[in-house]
Amino acid sequence: QVQLVESGGGLVQAGDSLRLSCAASGRTFSNYAMAWFRQAPGKEREFVAGISWGGSTTYYANSVKGRFAVSRDNAKNTVYLQMNSLKPDDTAVYYCAANIAGSRYSVPRIRGQYDYWGQGTQVTVSS
Repeated sequence: QVQLVESGGGLVQAGDSLRLSCAASGRTFSNYAMAWFRQAPGKEREFVAGISWGGSTTYYANSVKGRFAVSRDNAKNTVYLQMNSLKPDDTAVYYCAANIAGSRYSVPRIRGQYDYWGQGTQVTVSS
């Protein structure tokens, strides 16, 4: 079992920055890929960013490329999402997720490939 707890969400203005954190417990954190997804009202949950076991591979959705950065600190069992130049379209509940079955360098981008999920943290960007 893996427990994931997100934090860092909030209400900001367009152009501001936020950093989300996701603390993991229950298994060896360095052995699984991590990702951030988001879900806006009335929309499907979508992939935002992901990072491989050791952090050597990252992927981003086109909508956040160049503005968001995903990173992990395996010593702290934590993954981060630095979000810069936020836009109203970034408003959503953000979830972190863990994939425990992939290879060392893989970063799955499909929701169904993730085994564990956090409870989510709300990010609201006002215009």
